[in-house]
Amino acid sequence: MTAPSVADTLREYMSLMEILDDAYWEAGTIQHKDMLYDVISIFHQEVAELNKLSILDHHYPYEVITEGIRRVIPKLQKLEDQQSDVIQRTQTVTDFKEIQSSVLAILEAQLDDV
Repeated sequence: MTAPSVADTLREYMSLMEILDDAYWEAGTIQHKDMLYDVISIFHQEVAELNKLSILDHHYPYEVITEGIRRVIPKLQKLEDQQSDVIQRTQTVTDFKEIQSSVLAILEAQLDDV
């Protein structure tokens, strides 16, 4: 599998962040909100660093920049396991399932390369 470009990765991360933001506002408990906020914050830091790259560099293969993103996989897997409790709306759960697998694939490929 070829490594996704910076542009592709940004698009996936931004989509995930948007879905997690919806899930945050839909969450019924403070613990669920904290869990979602933690994951959103990690992706926000990575996206902020990626946005510092020149637009001319967006066609290059993606490489992890921040240290937090390296440790987000267990958090995403935990969220996947608890999604029926954490994410309330059916549409948000459906959207999360669609994007989560592609984001995990990007991250796991990065960790395999290290």
